[in-house]
Amino acid sequence: MQVWTSLADIPAGTQSVVTIGNFDGMHRGHRRVIATCRDRARRREVQAVACTFDPHPASIHRPESGLTLINPLQDRLDAIAATGVDAAFVIHYDQSVYSLTAEEFALTYLVDTLGAVEIVVGEDFRFGCGNSGDIDTLRELGREHGFDVVMVADIEAPEGRRWSSSWVRELLAEGDVAGAARVLGHMHRIRGTVEHGFKRGRELGFPTANLSEDVEGVIPGDGVYAGWLVRQVPGTTAGEFLPAAISVGTNPQFDGEKRTVEAHVLGRSDLNLYGERVAVTFVSKIRPMMTFDSLDDLLCQMDDDLRVTAFVLGVGVSGRVDPAAVTAH
Repeated sequence: MQVWTSLADIPAGTQSVVTIGNFDGMHRGHRRVIATCRDRARRREVQAVACTFDPHPASIHRPESGLTLINPLQDRLDAIAATGVDAAFVIHYDQSVYSLTAEEFALTYLVDTLGAVEIVVGEDFRFGCGNSGDIDTLRELGREHGFDVVMVADIEAPEGRRWSSSWVRELLAEGDVAGAARVLGHMHRIRGTVEHGFKRGRELGFPTANLSEDVEGVIPGDGVYAGWLVRQVPGTTAGEFLPAAISVGTNPQFDGEKRTVEAHVLGRSDLNLYGERVAVTFVSKIRPMMTFDSLDDLLCQMDDDLRVTAFVLGVGVSGRVDPAAVTAH
């Protein structure tokens, strides 16, 4: 898949079927819209192009909302590429874009540059200055400027709720990462840089990779999770999936105040991940964050966490590691 980040990147004479959206999280509803774009482009023998925005419009118009993207841009682009479209156009969202009328946006980005012969959008599509344009506006512009419009109806979960990014956010806030994965159609992951922590886990036989505050993606609610730590294999472009028990919270057992994400890779004492940019993928919540009457009670629970994590992930059970064997410093 080609990735275009400016109008100048788009080859002259391009003809396409286009879809447009924020696609935050790339949930099942998003993928249905993009798949429709792809299939219709194949029938018309033109390119299938997915347009998205960076930064997210809400971060510009409602900065007080403190919106955190479900996934960073690169993950969004990876998910778009997996749908089989030919290109993604990342539109830099600033005043030059949001000040355009609906017609100006359609002509500048869709007609004159992408050569849109058809535009595929969801039911709630809005565009143009102040979100003044809707599906009817787009259809009128299509009649005037020579492109067709296809609206993809919302799809719903069996319980009758529409698949949406807001639903994903609710589920993640509750710690229901399995439920979020059902809506997304894939496991949720975040990205961050591994930094030095208090090293309490190492002293107890549970060394952890602590993510710094520059985490990209929505951090699930407090609790302990089974999941994967994904790192790039040094010297390659390949990813290595390491089974992990993941703790999210303030570590109340030790009177912590700072909310952290810590991942203990099962059975490994030989990893030195400091400074690496890694991904943490959440599979299932195995328990809430808790405090215990004694350190022994905590250690017994952590031993159980390792067993449950191994069972959930389908890997061999690993116990505590020897603190003296930990190689990272």
